[in-house]
Amino acid sequence: MDNYIGYATVYDISMEHIPYDKWANYIDKILRQHGIGKGLVLELGCGTGNMTRMMADKGYDMIGIDLSEEMLSIARQRSEGRNDGILYLCQDMREFELYGTVAAVICVCDSINYMLSKEDLSKVFRLVSNYLDPGGLFIFDMDTEYLYKEVLGDNITYMDHETGNYIWENNFYPEEMINEVNLTLFVKEANSQLYSKHQETHVRKAYDLATIKKLLEDANLDFVAAYHELTDEKPRHDSERIYVIARERHQSNKLYI
Repeated sequence: MDNYIGYATVYDISMEHIPYDKWANYIDKILRQHGIGKGLVLELGCGTGNMTRMMADKGYDMIGIDLSEEMLSIARQRSEGRNDGILYLCQDMREFELYGTVAAVICVCDSINYMLSKEDLSKVFRLVSNYLDPGGLFIFDMDTEYLYKEVLGDNITYMDHETGNYIWENNFYPEEMINEVNLTLFVKEANSQLYSKHQETHVRKAYDLATIKKLLEDANLDFVAAYHELTDEKPRHDSERIYVIARERHQSNKLYI
């Protein structure tokens, strides 16, 4: 989980293709459909805060949690002067702590896939359940097995950018449903023709929906729906990303009390 160290400074460059605005509009729409149009919302795995800031702009009181202090440092810098009131916390999503409950929890950009065991995923779900208001909503996305196996597979992706050169080497291990990405980053140093080299390995795991439903149920979260990315349609066999919606099942013995 200690990724995004050297990568933090170029993370947003590598994510330029991500439609954060569409994601934020989609999540906002789902929240409002379920009666949540304001209040505290927690984002797990917030990274540099792109989604967090967009949701704050929509009127939510945002908390962003991420394990990478480097990522959060960038997020805080980008919130300076905005008066967005975002609280950023450096915590592990498997062990996070809040002072009270929130109306909703969101988790996007495949952060859930970084949970490499059902035990870790269960820890996240149980904490989410604990910190949700009664009937609160949990919305998260997931990369699918189809993406890791059929799209990324054992392929190499290369990006030549004005800030440097970036190489993603993908490996897929079908028995474990694991996608391993070896990153090699040649980042151009400021005011120089020199490049610094960074290497990192990121490992993500795909889960089938039946497993997700069972873990949600065990965590006192009721499964509401699963959708093909940015739609209200059921997941397809070739869905590369799906969204899952769950609702807190009322508990009278919240652990934070």
